[in-house]
Amino acid sequence: MEPIRYVERLNAHYRSQGFQPYRWTVNDAGLLTPLGKPLNQCRIALLTSGGISHCDAPPFDPRALNDLRVDPLPSTVSPQCLVINDDYYSHRDADRDINCIFPIERLRELADEGIIGAVSPHHYSGFMGRIYTRAAVINEAAPALARRLREQEIDAAALVPA
Repeated sequence: MEPIRYVERLNAHYRSQGFQPYRWTVNDAGLLTPLGKPLNQCRIALLTSGGISHCDAPPFDPRALNDLRVDPLPSTVSPQCLVINDDYYSHRDADRDINCIFPIERLRELADEGIIGAVSPHHYSGFMGRIYTRAAVINEAAPALARRLREQEIDAAALVPA
């Protein structure tokens, strides 16, 4: 069996729409900021790129390009009120248990057990892929999210890609 040539197929698809071939980001080094306090004193947020939205919110468009939308999701939301709008991956298991790609109940359990200090008042869903404008993410969208997290006094975020 031959592997699926995902990157080539994706590039061909977008070239057919007039886009230049995607230039993948290569990070030779990453910043590491150690926690300033023990994990059991930290307030933690979730961030997913899985196209998850509240059932009452406008859905993400899985075919949209350069969608920098990042939606807040209240930490008290019932998992049954969350829907997955992405069609670029199989979410069969996550449709049965959203915690597969958005471990909101597991995070609550960690707080209840005292492993983390607290759950953020909001979690976030966005950066859903097909973003060709890296500069906009790096210079606008990500810093805006970081400001929101600082305003909520979030100590760390668990990034959960789909």
